[in-house]
Amino acid sequence: MKKIYPSSLPYPKGHYSPAIVHQQTVYVAGQLPIDENGIPQLDSIEAQTELCLQNLETILLAAGSDRNHVLKVGIFVSDISTWPKVNEVYARFFGEHRPARMVIPCNTLNYGCGIELDCVAAVAETSMGA
Repeated sequence: MKKIYPSSLPYPKGHYSPAIVHQQTVYVAGQLPIDENGIPQLDSIEAQTELCLQNLETILLAAGSDRNHVLKVGIFVSDISTWPKVNEVYARFFGEHRPARMVIPCNTLNYGCGIELDCVAAVAETSMGA
């Protein structure tokens, strides 16, 4: 088991790892729209979604994976009426790749964020021998 802590993202304040790699599978913890300085960005839901996805990709790359190896995504949204905008950003990010996913409407998220994403991904084939 390998813990992933990308140097370009802030060290978590809570008791968790941004990701764990186990048996060629990457388990990415929930990602809020937090910038590289550890500051929540509460702009539009589109900007929050883009930042969550960028953070997700940073972690995946540090773990030897990428967006095209994502198997499943969990999306928590504090306002389900924003779902069409979230889905548009999400679809643009993943392109032709369509991971399994679930969308969970919820109450307010930490720091007042409108979205949080987590995922499970496979380690990229080119990284498996490394």
